[in-house]
Amino acid sequence: MPTAPRTPLLTISHGILQAPLFQLCLGVPWGASSDTESLLQMKRYLPENARWSAFGISRAQFPIVAQSVILGGHVRVGLEDNLYLAKGKLAPGNAALVKRAVSIIESIGAEVATPDEARGILGLPRRNRR
Repeated sequence: MPTAPRTPLLTISHGILQAPLFQLCLGVPWGASSDTESLLQMKRYLPENARWSAFGISRAQFPIVAQSVILGGHVRVGLEDNLYLAKGKLAPGNAALVKRAVSIIESIGAEVATPDEARGILGLPRRNRR
């Protein structure tokens, strides 16, 4: 049976993303704990010029947002990692999770990147606007 042609992944080797990029995941079973000590230890092993983000699974999502920013990293949030805005309160969508993350980031005195700034951090070209 023939297989569909594969589209190349967006990888550093294809010249689409610029190295070094890292994403640190905390709070998964049998993985790194979702605490500051674990995040500090993981960060300690990154190259000095690394661009990195961290994310926490489930109830760790928002504490890791704050910890990552405080330690100089970027963040990731989304329904793929956490379904709740607060204990027992389902998020209606990703936008609500992003809004809460923005609130946390701004409340600790940091700035949130615009979409074009985020693309620049990742080494991606700016979007063409119509």
